[in-house]
Amino acid sequence: MSELRRRNVADSIQKRTQTNNDATQSVLPSTSVALKMVLVVSCLSVSAFFWFYTQVPLTSLNRYAICSRSGARIYTVDDANPTVQCLVIQDEFIVDTGSLDDVSARWSASTLRVRYVDDQSIVVPGLSDSHAHILEYGANQQLPLEGGESINQTIALVRDYIMEHLDIYHNTSKFIEGWGWDHTSWPVEEWPTADILDEDPVIRGRPVVLQSKDGHALWVSKTVLQWSGPLPEDVEGGIVVRDALGNPTGVLLDNAQQLAKRPISTEDDLRRRFEITAKDALSLGLTSIHDAGLRPVSLEFFERQAAEGLLPIRIYGMRYFDEVDPYWGNISKPIINAGNGRLNARSVKIFADGALRSGGAALYEPYHDNPRTKGFMRLDEEVLHEVVPRFLKDGWQVNVHAIGDYANSIVLDTFEAGLRDVNVTALRPRLEHAQILREEDMIRVGKLGVIASVQPTHAISDMWYAEGRLGPERVKGLYAFRSLLEHGARLALGSDFPVEDMNPLSGFYAAVTRLSADGVSPKGPSGWFPEQCLSRVQALRGMTIDAAYASFMEDTLGSITPGKRADFVVLSQDIMTVSTDQILKTRVQATFIDGKPVYGSL
Repeated sequence: MSELRRRNVADSIQKRTQTNNDATQSVLPSTSVALKMVLVVSCLSVSAFFWFYTQVPLTSLNRYAICSRSGARIYTVDDANPTVQCLVIQDEFIVDTGSLDDVSARWSASTLRVRYVDDQSIVVPGLSDSHAHILEYGANQQLPLEGGESINQTIALVRDYIMEHLDIYHNTSKFIEGWGWDHTSWPVEEWPTADILDEDPVIRGRPVVLQSKDGHALWVSKTVLQWSGPLPEDVEGGIVVRDALGNPTGVLLDNAQQLAKRPISTEDDLRRRFEITAKDALSLGLTSIHDAGLRPVSLEFFERQAAEGLLPIRIYGMRYFDEVDPYWGNISKPIINAGNGRLNARSVKIFADGALRSGGAALYEPYHDNPRTKGFMRLDEEVLHEVVPRFLKDGWQVNVHAIGDYANSIVLDTFEAGLRDVNVTALRPRLEHAQILREEDMIRVGKLGVIASVQPTHAISDMWYAEGRLGPERVKGLYAFRSLLEHGARLALGSDFPVEDMNPLSGFYAAVTRLSADGVSPKGPSGWFPEQCLSRVQALRGMTIDAAYASFMEDTLGSITPGKRADFVVLSQDIMTVSTDQILKTRVQATFIDGKPVYGSL
């Protein structure tokens, strides 16, 4: 990135003083040479003083300001003061905002240093991803499979990975794990098999576990099938895909994925995965991540990291609900502001149904492209009706994965029952995904005060097959973001990484355009159902203040407001005004958390 210019607030005072001196000289042409020399020396001294302080790294300053020479280019997401020219940081907090003149008048020039952003740059609050999978992203980077445009190409990626890692190549018992295959993007949309994996001589006989793009299907090798067997005929909330003879083919859907034998992650595995994710997230302007489903081993890892002061990014955790475990809502305590506010875990993540891509989303009517099925619920409805109100009563935020219109309706029923005797503002239940909703249920979302945690990049990924799967009428209720807002819902935006691109600007672009990255959609250049596009202000709110509200942090995060923590991002251009085809060209120049640069510099 280009070096951002550095100055001191008093620089403006110096300029005004110099202007006054120039004016005095024009009135008094007979000013002595000695007086001129005094003025020159004084100016040089002041300049040297300012230069010295602008060279001090921000990490060593306890008070400084970020300003724009180009006017009010700091988007605060504060309705009382939407754009400002400067923000002032002291220690970990924002202590002032306003124009350069106002800030200069309120703060001593000798104690306040200013860093100026580039003329084209803007500053926004720290960005949040309201639905993601932190450690899974790090694991995915080991063997990403998104580039496989067919079964054979995907197998080639696995083979190449083995060949490139000699320790794996020479040890056929070593587990191989990858993520990202997508059968809906292959020339023939069909499930892969263990047999076709074993046709490759390099892969044959090895334990291979490959996660699908949407995280709702596993493709495993024969070796893993053998180690995991015998597999049950029926799995509640899941499917073991079988051939005509009833033999497992090597694909496990939703809850059946838990049947696959996989190695237990070590502390080093967890640390390596986390470091990969945090590094990428900070470079993209993310300061907070909501992890949508922390199992005990993951939550305990983050607790250790927080206790040791090793969390470089904020984490809002949703504890994974496993129906086979004893109910824990009345005995476990939420984690609030551990690690100096870096770790919170006060919610539970429950799965209601599967995914649209894999045909597991629970629908009221059969799939348009597969009339034999309506999808399925991963959790029995009676269990939902029992545990959701119970968790709410015990003070937990309840966040339920719901994709299909039937699943969303059932979950809203449980919310409606559970919220009768509690304060919705205090508990803030969330629909995770809220993908397909009937209009009457959109109305209920707003009426109940339920948060819709949505992922705009899912919309532009699914738009190519969604109408074929749902039909021309039902598809109108899919990713209906604008309709949800108009019915009073609050949207928290996320990506579901590693399912989709981690870059929050990809989500911003998808929300405001509903176009692919190259500017096309099945409905034309205006976007896929363009009436559902969000405004840029709505999209920015969804990844800042509304995401903060969804994690109970709106009083300390989510906007550039005095009194809040100093989390903010410097972007290379104004995403609020540039043409939409330029949004994805925006770069993150610097990311700050608690007033300290954690990526880039000023």
